[in-house]
Amino acid sequence: MFNKRIKVKQLLASEQTGHEVTVMGWVRTFRNNQFLAVNDGSTNNNIQIVLELGQFDDALLKRLTTSASVKVTGEVVPSMGKGQKIEIKAKTLEILGDSDAEKYPLQLKNRPSLEYLREIAHMRFRTNTFGAVFRVRHSLAFAIHKFFNEKGFVYLHTPIITASDAEGAGEMFRVTSLPFDGTPRNEDGSVNFKEDFFGKSTNLTVSGQLEGELGATAFGEIYTFGPTFRAENSNTARHLAEFWMIEPEMAFSDLEDNMNLAEEFIKYIIQHAMDNNREDLEFLAQRLAEEEKQKPQAERSEMGLIEKLEFVLNNNFERITYTEAIDILLQSPAYKKKKFQYEVKWGIDMQSEHERYLVEKHFKKPVIVTNYPKDIKAFYMRLNEDGKTVAAMDILAPGIGEIVGGSQREERLENLEARMKEMHVPADELWWYLDTRRFGTVPHAGFGLGFERMVLFVTGMTNIRDVIAFPRTPKTAEF
Repeated sequence: MFNKRIKVKQLLASEQTGHEVTVMGWVRTFRNNQFLAVNDGSTNNNIQIVLELGQFDDALLKRLTTSASVKVTGEVVPSMGKGQKIEIKAKTLEILGDSDAEKYPLQLKNRPSLEYLREIAHMRFRTNTFGAVFRVRHSLAFAIHKFFNEKGFVYLHTPIITASDAEGAGEMFRVTSLPFDGTPRNEDGSVNFKEDFFGKSTNLTVSGQLEGELGATAFGEIYTFGPTFRAENSNTARHLAEFWMIEPEMAFSDLEDNMNLAEEFIKYIIQHAMDNNREDLEFLAQRLAEEEKQKPQAERSEMGLIEKLEFVLNNNFERITYTEAIDILLQSPAYKKKKFQYEVKWGIDMQSEHERYLVEKHFKKPVIVTNYPKDIKAFYMRLNEDGKTVAAMDILAPGIGEIVGGSQREERLENLEARMKEMHVPADELWWYLDTRRFGTVPHAGFGLGFERMVLFVTGMTNIRDVIAFPRTPKTAEF
């Protein structure tokens, strides 16, 4: 069998010596024609291979360039060098794939910028930063499934192609098989979608929530975890056109149950990463600390990455109403000194600067804001007794702002129909959704967590394009 190898992470963790192993990976460095550093992606740490002088052909040694792939078999021995306890004394060395050192886009002598690495996203996984980020991303994804599985939730795959706009914002990517030239038209000039593949107008999903509610009203508790799409022309460090969402829906739950679950969920997946990716998080913490040194003192974070994560784990999230949040902002020194770019008054959809002020300056911990004005929230959110607000909740996190959005859903058919009419949501197209309120309706709730924003928070990265493998943003669909 060709692939009889041990991973570098496992090998370094064992620290046993005196046995023969085979490792495979990519060359990071080769110095003095003797010391070969090999990395296989399982950890940022390399294993040092010692090549005895004169044992290997010079022509072979010249091919040991950065990122060449190799297969090495040898004896694990104690290391005499600094920074490692063991190394491998090579017996056999095979080059599996050559790498042209002159053309290789990642040169060790120059630390590439994150902007440059986005241009070569197919190669950036090979850097220590992105190795750490994507191992943490994997760990968080695994923890999400583990959390919901332990609670008895059913994992529901909701459609990628849908005819509904769950958010009502209209920022959707259209899906069609109609030709660009000669598109069939109705008499009024509008597109005749009856001729299209699905016989109606369809788009890429903006949320699996509506279908998720259907599952929750049968299984009790479900969650979705899949890609979602927003055709929002937003070129910011917080927005993507394609991203992943986790959306649990729970029957027999109210707003408080929803908040409790969301807080427990966030703490669980952070704890999982802390327990299983400590080495990667410490590397990212060091990287962030170096980045912070370049900022003016006033813009630096008060806590390091590990401290911030531990702070979230060890503190209850602050819970306030939207009305209380607006009052805090109106009384804040930032507002009085006119430091906010956007206006503050009851009824606004709070901007990131407002959310971050509440979290980072006022409470200095995550905050759950509840009971938003109905006019800035979706049609499916439960109307409160005051007739002005809905049972919504957003969780705001340091450095990011909103990380979770959710609500108790409107379970009362008459109220839901009235809200849909008020917001011009076509009831005839959502007849199947309304059926859940006709046949055994129950109080139920749910939320959505943008996975990339969660990864951003846990890794300390500052641009959302650096926590997804191949970012999709306006005018960018490379790779």
